[in-house]
Amino acid sequence: MSERPRAAKTVKESQHESSELMMPQDANNLGHIFGGVILSMMDKTAAIAAFRHSRASVVTASIDRVDFREPIHLGDLVVMKASVNYVGRTSMEVGVRVEAEELLTGRRRHTNSCYLTFVAVDRDGRPVEVPGLIPETPDEQRRFEAAKERRARRLEEREREAQQRERSANPVT
Repeated sequence: MSERPRAAKTVKESQHESSELMMPQDANNLGHIFGGVILSMMDKTAAIAAFRHSRASVVTASIDRVDFREPIHLGDLVVMKASVNYVGRTSMEVGVRVEAEELLTGRRRHTNSCYLTFVAVDRDGRPVEVPGLIPETPDEQRRFEAAKERRARRLEEREREAQQRERSANPVT
């Protein structure tokens, strides 16, 4: 019995951009936007790209380190750009770039970027296979290779943590 080849999609087919005006409920007493507001926006924007790629429900499996390079201010327009960088069998890494636009001047600042991993699931929450990814441009190919390396590091780290848990559960006496 021969397996049919897995379908594949280009990066462009699932890219998503969203924006939101930062209002008083989004800010602290200094007029800086709460990190949690930005994380929530990143998660939603990335999820849409993952949904578009897989055409399945997705769950957030992990969010890589997030460093806020500079504050986002009350009244800024926050623009999020999400692209699928890499896919495994059931998982997808989505990169999100966050920019803050000062609406009065039009000046945009890159405030942070982050990588999120999603798993496509069926109605019962079981992982399902996702289409492959076709990186077309040099930037897409560079992001694909970098994501492949990050995935390998995440898997190695997960394996080390599992071994440590096993050692802790079964100490040598």
